[in-house]
Amino acid sequence: MLTDRRRFLAASAALAVVPTADARAAEPPKARPIRIGISTYSFWQFKNNKLRDVETCIDLAGEMGFDAVEVLHRQMTDESPAALQKIKRRAFLNGMGLCGFSIHQGFVYSDKAERQKNIDHTIKCLEMCYAMGIPTMRLNTGRWGTTKSFDDLMKNRGIEPNLPGFTDDDGFKWVIESIQSCLKTAEKCGVVMGLENHWGLGRTPEGVLKIVDAVNSPWLQVTMDTGNFLEDPYDRLEKMAPKTVLVQAKTYYGGGLWYTLDLDNERIAKMLRKHKYNGFVSLEFEGKEDPHTGVPKSLAALRKAFAV
Repeated sequence: MLTDRRRFLAASAALAVVPTADARAAEPPKARPIRIGISTYSFWQFKNNKLRDVETCIDLAGEMGFDAVEVLHRQMTDESPAALQKIKRRAFLNGMGLCGFSIHQGFVYSDKAERQKNIDHTIKCLEMCYAMGIPTMRLNTGRWGTTKSFDDLMKNRGIEPNLPGFTDDDGFKWVIESIQSCLKTAEKCGVVMGLENHWGLGRTPEGVLKIVDAVNSPWLQVTMDTGNFLEDPYDRLEKMAPKTVLVQAKTYYGGGLWYTLDLDNERIAKMLRKHKYNGFVSLEFEGKEDPHTGVPKSLAALRKAFAV
C-alpha cells in the first residue's frame, strides 16, 4: 500500500506541473528555423557542365538536405511547358519547394527597343515562374556595359563609367519605367519580383531602394545578396532588410571564383531576425572547391548561423 501511495503522489505531482491551456497560450511563440535553399548555380557555376542539368541539381540538393531550390534561368536548356513541369515534379519528389527563379536581364539601355526586349523577357520569365509555382523572381537593374569583360568589372570592384552623354538619372528612369511595365504580369502570376544588389545601378543599397521606392508596389521588393557589397557589407545589407523577400548567401570554400569575402553569417542572421525576416536563405556557392564537398560544408555553416 505504501508503494501504491507513493505512485499516486508522484502522479499527482506530475499532473500539478502540467501548464493549463491559458498558461500555454500566454507563452511567447517560438521562432521557427529559417529554411535553407540552394541556387542551382552553386553546382554549375557557369562552367561545370556535368552539373548543368537542373533536375540533377535538384536531386543533389535533396540528398544533401536542403529545404528548397532556387533555379538559375540561364542554366536551363529546355523552357518547354513539359520541362517546367518536370522541374516542379522533381522538387516535389525530393520533398522540397522551389524558392526562387534568378534571371538575367537589364534595363540600362539608351535604346528603347533594347529596353522593350528586356521587358518582354522579364514578362516571359514571370509566366515561367507561375508555371513552376515559384513565388519570387530575382531582377537586376542592368549596367552601362562600358566594361565588356566581367573579369575586368570585378577587378574594378563593380564600377564602370556611364555611357557617354548619359547620367545615372537617365538609367534610373529607364529601370523604373521598365519594371513598372512588368507589374501587371507579376500581380497576375502572383510572383514577387526581387531587385538584387548586383552591379550597375544596384551596386549600392541606396540605388536598389531608390528604384523599389519609386515603383512603390508590393510586387517589387528586394533580393539580398550577402556577397555583393565588397566593402562594409553589414550596414548596407541592413538598409535593405525591411524590404527583402529572398536572401542569397555566398560562401567561398576553396577561395572565391572572383573574390573572397570573410562574411559573418551569424551577424547577418541576427540582423535579419531583428527585422523579422522569415523567408528562405538560398546558398550561392562561389568557391573553387568541388561542389560535392564545398556545398555540404556551406549548408552546415548556414544551418549553424541561422539556427534559432
